[in-house]
Amino acid sequence: MKLIIEADGGSRGNPGIAGSGTVVYTDNKEKILREIAYVVGTRSTNNVAEYRGLIEGLRVARELDATEVEVFMDSKLVVEQMSGRWKIKHPDMKVLAIEANKLASGINKVTYTWIPREKNKVADHLSNVAMDAAAAGKPEGPIDDGTPVVADIKAVAESAGLIPSSDPTSTGMEDSAGSDKREGEDLNCPNTKPSNWNGATTDPTRLLLLRHGQTAMSAARQYSGRSNPELSELGQQQVEAAAIALAERGGIDAIVSSPLRRCVQTAEAVARRVGLEVRIIDDLIETDFGLWDGKTFSEANEADPELHQQWLTDTSVAPPGGESLQQVHRRVKKARQLIEKDYGTANVLVVSHVTPIKSILRQSLDASPAFFKKTHLDLASLSIAEFYSDGPTCMRLFNDTSHLDS
Repeated sequence: MKLIIEADGGSRGNPGIAGSGTVVYTDNKEKILREIAYVVGTRSTNNVAEYRGLIEGLRVARELDATEVEVFMDSKLVVEQMSGRWKIKHPDMKVLAIEANKLASGINKVTYTWIPREKNKVADHLSNVAMDAAAAGKPEGPIDDGTPVVADIKAVAESAGLIPSSDPTSTGMEDSAGSDKREGEDLNCPNTKPSNWNGATTDPTRLLLLRHGQTAMSAARQYSGRSNPELSELGQQQVEAAAIALAERGGIDAIVSSPLRRCVQTAEAVARRVGLEVRIIDDLIETDFGLWDGKTFSEANEADPELHQQWLTDTSVAPPGGESLQQVHRRVKKARQLIEKDYGTANVLVVSHVTPIKSILRQSLDASPAFFKKTHLDLASLSIAEFYSDGPTCMRLFNDTSHLDS
């Protein structure tokens, strides 16, 4: 017997009040066999809740003696990890993946497919019901007090266009009131269909661009390219503030970072809060300033005033022994394209340096090389750029430091 599982999970706060939703269908989706709203807890994360939704679906499939299961989720993380394409390093995720794999091993064939959130409305609705129950004090576990979890779950599925409709007058389902599967999931971006404003029919790869916190070299206003200083005490405070703000907003699917220590420390601060791993991408490294590395602006200018002035006005000019801004732009473009290819429709936190972040923002605006010199990025600032596979790119946010004000 073949079954279809749609699962979801979310938290209000990350960690925070969490719940999962699961729907188990017959293979043609004409009949709903089971719908589960599961209270995950009051101090849990998005990812834990998403895994719980999957586990509850696989548990039902085993109970019903399914021989084949298709799983559909809007969690890129869970789909990629369960498909074996992404490594699992976080201890909490490992435990959940082991539990899910143990259940799946008793089924002849299980496949995992990512779907956009709007195609997962029933499971999303159930996860919000579970979060409401958690907020009302219900203990961890499935809601099974004898009342329907949703008044007419089949009608919800039909109106969302997820199963064939038995009502020709059905006009579609509005998002459930108070639904915040991932609180602040849009990360300051309107959650509208891209086709409403730029003609794209796909959802974007959204890059959340976080500059590292302060180091002793940045405090001294020294060129700091391939130097590898650690965060200062203030830098650690800055990145912790950024990590708290990003965790509260939620919705981060993956974290990538420059290999340099100041960025890795920044990325790891967020990773601890949201329960993700940090992937290093070498091409996100800062500009190689060559012989100017460690010098202040004035010292570099005094050492070679003519070359320094040329470098300030011409992006094809490189510091002695270093690389030009054009070279940086080319390698960062490769890194951005790699992220799009590997993560697809997802919110990816990119922790990097001034020049690589400016390069990605320049790409999002299709701006001239003058962008490098005419913009400023603060330490621990957040910017957001979106890249669509079939539409114009977009810069959504620039140099936000509001998380440092508290």
